Amino acid sequence: MLDVVALLEKLDTSVAVVGATDDSNKYGHVIYQDLKQKGFEVYPINPNRTSVDGDNAYKHLKDIPEKPTLVNFVVPPSVTMTVLRECLQLNLMNVWLQPGSENSESMAFLQQHSFNYLANACIMLSSRLKG
Repeated sequence: MLDVVALLEKLDTSVAVVGATDDSNKYGHVIYQDLKQKGFEVYPINPNRTSVDGDNAYKHLKDIPEKPTLVNFVVPPSVTMTVLRECLQLNLMNVWLQPGSENSESMAFLQQHSFNYLANACIMLSSRLKG
């Protein structure tokens, strides 16, 4: 099993941010901005937006033009479960659940399906400036 934090050290790592938004009061905005400023290829996933920070937003993971290295969740647990099922179908097995996006059901799902994951930790504290 890969170390999810170690994926952030690779120069070609891309991150899909589920729950990305332009609302500066939400972590979906802060995390998206942080990863983008650190040099990551970042894909905003939000079915209610056409763009985030001027970038095309995608309704679903399947809509992204290339497979992301890591899927980061900044959504309520009920949404997390829906997107985890999509991850499984798309074989996107590297996931990071921000604090508050996980619950017992999602944690059991991750373990049952052998996801490579990190939960209840902030990606901003683990990611470093790329380059």
